Amino acid sequence: MITALISRNCRQVARAKHRWLATQAPMPIVLGIRREDKNRWERRVALTPAHVKRLIRETGARVLVQPSNTRIFNNSSFERAGAVIEEDLAKADAILGIKEVPIDKLIPNKTYMLFSHTHKGQAYNMDSLREFLGRNIRLIDYELMTDQQGKRLVLFGTHAGYAGMIDGLHGLGQRLLALGYNSPLIHMGQAHVYPNLECVATKLRHVADIISDQGLPDAFAPMVFTFTGAGNVTRGARAIFDRLPHDNITVDELPKIVADRFNPRYKNRLLALQVSAQDYVERISGGAYDRAEYREFPDRYRSVFAQKIAPYTTMLVNGIYWESRYPRLMTTKDLADIQRRRELKSRMLAIADISCDIGGSLEFMSHASTIDSPFFYVDAVNNVEHKDIEKPGVQINSIDNLPTELPFEASKHFGDSLYPYAKALALGNLSDPVLSRAVICQGGKLEAPHAHLEKNLAAAHGIRVADTRRKRVLLVGSGMVSQPLVDYLARSRDTDITVASNNLDEARSLACQFPNTQAMQLDISDSRGLDTSVRGSDVVVSLIPAPLHPQLADAAIRNGRHMVTASYISPEMELLDRRARDASVTILNEIGLDPGIDHCSAMKVIDEAKARGATVRSFISWCGGLTAPECSANELGYKFSWSPRGVLTAGLNAAKFKINKLERNVPSGSLFALKFGRVPLFPGFAFEGLANRDSLQYAEIYGLKLSDMDTMFRGTLRYRGFAEILDALYELGFLSLDKASIRMTPFEFLASAINLEQGQFDLPQIAHALATRLNTSPTSPLIARLLVAFSEFGMLDPNQQAIHAPTHLDFMSHILQSSLKFGRGERDMVCLFHEFGIEEPCGKYNVHTSSLVAYGDAESGETAMARTVGVPAAIATRLLLEGRIHTKGVIRPTIGEVYEPLLERLAHTGMHFAESTKHGAHHSLQQTMAWN
Repeated sequence: MITALISRNCRQVARAKHRWLATQAPMPIVLGIRREDKNRWERRVALTPAHVKRLIRETGARVLVQPSNTRIFNNSSFERAGAVIEEDLAKADAILGIKEVPIDKLIPNKTYMLFSHTHKGQAYNMDSLREFLGRNIRLIDYELMTDQQGKRLVLFGTHAGYAGMIDGLHGLGQRLLALGYNSPLIHMGQAHVYPNLECVATKLRHVADIISDQGLPDAFAPMVFTFTGAGNVTRGARAIFDRLPHDNITVDELPKIVADRFNPRYKNRLLALQVSAQDYVERISGGAYDRAEYREFPDRYRSVFAQKIAPYTTMLVNGIYWESRYPRLMTTKDLADIQRRRELKSRMLAIADISCDIGGSLEFMSHASTIDSPFFYVDAVNNVEHKDIEKPGVQINSIDNLPTELPFEASKHFGDSLYPYAKALALGNLSDPVLSRAVICQGGKLEAPHAHLEKNLAAAHGIRVADTRRKRVLLVGSGMVSQPLVDYLARSRDTDITVASNNLDEARSLACQFPNTQAMQLDISDSRGLDTSVRGSDVVVSLIPAPLHPQLADAAIRNGRHMVTASYISPEMELLDRRARDASVTILNEIGLDPGIDHCSAMKVIDEAKARGATVRSFISWCGGLTAPECSANELGYKFSWSPRGVLTAGLNAAKFKINKLERNVPSGSLFALKFGRVPLFPGFAFEGLANRDSLQYAEIYGLKLSDMDTMFRGTLRYRGFAEILDALYELGFLSLDKASIRMTPFEFLASAINLEQGQFDLPQIAHALATRLNTSPTSPLIARLLVAFSEFGMLDPNQQAIHAPTHLDFMSHILQSSLKFGRGERDMVCLFHEFGIEEPCGKYNVHTSSLVAYGDAESGETAMARTVGVPAAIATRLLLEGRIHTKGVIRPTIGEVYEPLLERLAHTGMHFAESTKHGAHHSLQQTMAWN
């Protein structure tokens, strides 16, 4: 209670200070500079150490800088400037960054200054804007920092042009070589390989000398570089290009120049064509181009770029600002028409789309590329997009964070232009006209110039483009289900995975199989080390024993990180709900098989029924991790792909359920005796079943009214005969959890349990002792089965090695683990089956089923159990990484925002639920399940 009161008071103080910033006279505040984390290449910073030093000297402000090992300016340079290196920016009043901030890292009641990419109503960032509003954040956007005439004052455009042109020249040199032609451009590297622009200038001089001396490939002469746009982007691109030998030409000269293509003049010179709208659009109804008319009524014009300019262009350098009301520069059809013409095979080889407007002025520009993978190719004729440099298609470079390839100069230039307004912010002077014009929202409301974004927020609900920053997952635990989870996550190249375990060798063995995956040793009892590991991730996945989940969840909440686990919500975990919600953290539990995708598939059908006004009268759910039928040739009909201890302890649970309007209770220890001896799900399987814990609580969890239901049941599947053997083990005391500290051989363990006297080793004597202990006949079928089972378990061999275990159940777990494990070429099976009795609005009663049967892979050894637990947990982790799950607190996957995308992605992995409907209650399992 005291902690909650302090937390509430802190929030109130933060809100008060947030309001004070907007209303009081200027005085220094605490300024934070965040670590850029959109991707590993983002090395820029809003203010350099020199700017920070000056800011502290001139304002007296305190500056906190998040530590970073990738930033172009290291941590110590900021410390020397007077800043404090601090991971937690919660103490800052205002926070400066460059790129978008991950939603889960937004701190409420702060002022943020960054490129938010929201003011145009970009659908992919409306969720971010929604969070800025919901968290009472004042958002100041660099793009809106303008003078009174609307001219932007703070921007990276020139450096985007520099880097885009450098990368474009590099790409074209590579493309020409792939086509079989050496060229001087092959010596150009990507922008990020040069320490600074001075080194770029030196390289350009060398390339220029080679062009002048050796010339360009004849097959591509004349090489025409067409530039669009007239802003900073294009000026930056031209500043690079103009260092090469070139002539400037006009659109009208193009036909004549290409007709004279063998003129020696073009051997040693590039051609630069700067175009504007009047060069590539025409009035649809005829007449002269009118700039004012085009801006006001762009629908009266069409682009003729594909006809007038593209057929003569070698490389297009695109730097125009485009809005959807204007005609596109080129459509996909335009590109296909050019690529079909054999005489134009040396034209439109490459596009440096520095503006990076996805699906914008160039319809076929489908996505932003990355510094790691800067080029892709569009073959519009065959409607194919690929990354094979030797195959047909125009090369496209569309990196959306080009300035970070030149982080030193870009940061210095940006900081110089930002400094006056950062100083005003540091002094709390939000009345500065440049700052006030740049505010998109504050106080939980959109500013008047941006009120129209309410429509975009509504229209874009749930729409998102994946964040391109690198995402970090901390997987705690390296057991049996870890491999499919890591396998799924590692397929996303933007994700770094750390496998943390107290068994470092096991973690390393797992991590070495996958890219971007590392191993580390972790002791979760070391709170400082745990906090460091959790804080360095975006999402924590807990696959450690269930009793330890709350401890890990506590660390996740403490450090503001989401968490995923496949285990049931325990009372201890439930107590963390309020803290998790207050911290805007999601702790997603029960997202394996059972519990997990059983919830997801159940809620899909239940919510669909509710949506059409139907009532669920009956719910029966069976799930089991089993041995595939062909591998079940042992007396238990079972082998272990999962922890034997978990299987055995589950059998000790009490159970409650309702069938045919009667509520039933199974006391602890009676689960095996009170089995369902016949569960006729599929004719080909001889199933029996056990009630699974408290089924009645799931009526409320699933949003059902128990009093309206005839049946509410959840159970565990086994092959017939399993429960009889386990019940005998229970009666023999083999499943006791009392502390015992046992050290003996398996035979000694059996002998002590059945009071076998020393020297009694033959089967009749053992059978008699068993029968006496179990109060049955030595010739009963049960005793015969037990003798076979104990033989299979290795418990009839006096020469086995001794086992040390803390309890009888742990001793038995060790025996089963070693004796009933899967052999080479064997596989397991998972069966999940839901049945719903649904009363439709018209009064008709339907029995709807939803089922999943999955098999392990005998060749690779991957089990169905590991896959059906690990993959759902991995998908849930991806959903959290992508910001698709908005609900905070300790939750299950029973809400649509979780189960809908999870089931969809699960189907893509081959795990698809089969659904069917039959009419009439007589089809229900209520009538056919046999309970002892």
